[in-house]
Amino acid sequence: MIKDGANEEDIVAYLEDRNIPADEITLHQLAKQIIKTKPKQGYLTISNALQWRLQYQRVVDLKTRVVGITKMI
Repeated sequence: MIKDGANEEDIVAYLEDRNIPADEITLHQLAKQIIKTKPKQGYLTISNALQWRLQYQRVVDLKTRVVGITKMI
């Protein structure tokens, strides 16, 4: 979790720890965007190949409605 007041380098380090598939320039662009427009807390699945599909399926299979998630399938 990124704490309030985190700077660009903190966010880039966090993204790198999560193995976001992006180069250094893209990670810095993402960090700047995160600082500029703080995202609301919610559900996000970032992983590769089969792991991504398995994690995403957990959101698709939710039986209860979650505010902010629009079921499209």
